[in-house]
Amino acid sequence: MTDEKDQSVSNELPTGKNAHWERSVIEKLAFAAVTEQRRARRWGIFFKSLLFVYLLAVLGVAMNPFGKSSLKTGTMHTAVVDVRGVISETTATSASMIIEGLKSAFDDENTKGIILRMNTPGGSPVQSDYVYHEIRRMKKERPDLPIYAVVSDVCASGGYYIASAADKIFVNESSLIGSIGVIMNGFGFVNAMEKLGVERRLLIAGDHKALLDPFSAVSSEEKTHVQGLLTRVHEQFINAVRAGRGDRLKNDPEIFSGLIWTGADSIELGLADSVGNTRSVAKDIIGAEELVNFTPREKLIDRLAGQVGVMMGRMFSEVTAVKMQF
Repeated sequence: MTDEKDQSVSNELPTGKNAHWERSVIEKLAFAAVTEQRRARRWGIFFKSLLFVYLLAVLGVAMNPFGKSSLKTGTMHTAVVDVRGVISETTATSASMIIEGLKSAFDDENTKGIILRMNTPGGSPVQSDYVYHEIRRMKKERPDLPIYAVVSDVCASGGYYIASAADKIFVNESSLIGSIGVIMNGFGFVNAMEKLGVERRLLIAGDHKALLDPFSAVSSEEKTHVQGLLTRVHEQFINAVRAGRGDRLKNDPEIFSGLIWTGADSIELGLADSVGNTRSVAKDIIGAEELVNFTPREKLIDRLAGQVGVMMGRMFSEVTAVKMQF
């Protein structure tokens, strides 16, 4: 029985030329597989190295401190600091960023004048006030160094708060200017909760700790208190604008009502001085046509970390929180 089985197996194995041909094919296939594996390994190493170099470059940018978008030059120039977007401590248009740019421009011995390039709807009263007082301080220290605000699309609310500290404000005829007021908004879900049969369970220590809680009714006492806060901040805004603009403002109470005007109308009201853009002001008013941008750039690593935190917070706070802003 064993001999018959061995004989059967031996008959199935290739012999002679067939065995040599099949062995050759197997060797070629094995060699091709090894070659392909080596090629894939080399490409893998190449792409991993490329990714490593890219990550090193990103890390290098992230580790750099704030930098100006243009370096100092050896000739007299007009310094530009951008105030762009919502003014907030958590954005690139924070007081610390704007003031950093202003100080760098201020300290450059070749700066003949500074332009605040404005395009902002406003934002935080506190951040705006920080920048306003820094501009006023700089003007006292260097009265010979002009600081102008040049508006493109919008300069409203907190943006105008900052601009009013400048020596002059230049606009486009179609720019939107003004919105001198304060707003605090939120939502109330009391009726919706009643219809849905949701029970609100709120425990506090302090009679007004749940001030303006969106899931509770607003009392008249709390509403009066908050309105008083808004009025005081509004008065601060008005006083700052009057101190900055002086006798140029027309005697019109609507100026401080929160309304906005076109650039042409703002000149008539004394909210702005003249029509102009960055280059025309640099060339014709300051007398230094060369522009050097001193706007700081945010660290990439800080920006990413800040955005993650802000995104997580906004998921709930944008619906339920009450914020005060210009």
